[in-house]
Amino acid sequence: MIDDNAADARAGPREPDTIQTKGPRLLRMPLRTAVPPRVLTVAGSDSGGGAGIQADLKTMLALGVHGMSVLTAVTAQNSLGVQGAWELPVDAVRAQYRSVVDDIGVQAVKTGMLASAALVETVAELLAGTDAPVVVDPVGVSKHGDALLAAEALDSVRTKLLPVATVATPNLDEVAQLTGVRVTDESGMRRAAEEVLGFGPRWVVIKGGHLPGEAVDLLTDGSAEHWLRAPRHDNRHTHGTGCTLASAIASGLALGMDVPTAVQGAKTYVTGAIEAGFPLGDGIGPVDHGWLTRPAD
Repeated sequence: MIDDNAADARAGPREPDTIQTKGPRLLRMPLRTAVPPRVLTVAGSDSGGGAGIQADLKTMLALGVHGMSVLTAVTAQNSLGVQGAWELPVDAVRAQYRSVVDDIGVQAVKTGMLASAALVETVAELLAGTDAPVVVDPVGVSKHGDALLAAEALDSVRTKLLPVATVATPNLDEVAQLTGVRVTDESGMRRAAEEVLGFGPRWVVIKGGHLPGEAVDLLTDGSAEHWLRAPRHDNRHTHGTGCTLASAIASGLALGMDVPTAVQGAKTYVTGAIEAGFPLGDGIGPVDHGWLTRPAD
């Protein structure tokens, strides 16, 4: 039996075709024959396109997986902040999730803005019945300080959502919300990790981007520690970093990476996206999710 894929591999990579249009010529890459890994984001919408499901889906496309979405809330949001937020009914969220998972299936799930205790508990129940790694970004506030999670939902995050997480990715503000620990230096990140792991996730990434100095994150499962360091880029346009990191981790897990490898790859991707972040509107612009495909200067 002839293996066409093997034959193609022996022949070497095929040059992309070109498509003639009325404008610039477009490149058409060789057709994919394999189904890409599937990753589901369960999160809110950012109308400005920098964070939320928009950032998640851009990240997934950039990293070679098929992104799917369950919308939990709609926000009116731009570079200046969040002007309004409206959560979806529990039944609508459950129906979206079952529609995707029961037919298409998933290799990883990422959660973001869940807004209310009812949505947190519904999503946690759905995740508990899904055989796939889960990356929980416990979104509490936006980049501009706008609340995206009801205060009464915090206990549900601690007792229902974090126990089903393969990886949790809180920033320092979210650590303080969940644990009461105020992190001011790297040693505090270790204590924060211990507190978050106490809620049940298998791994936690404590994101230290709000600390002075280089951008450092701590990944640990309570025994192994991985300190992930990157240069701090002088760029204020960092909207969407948390969503992007969590989605990149989920993409790596769906591609078959172990947790440390997926997190390290996600850190590298996000660092590049921050460096390439660009201004939009009058406030904080987004990171550049497509930086890997941009021509070098």
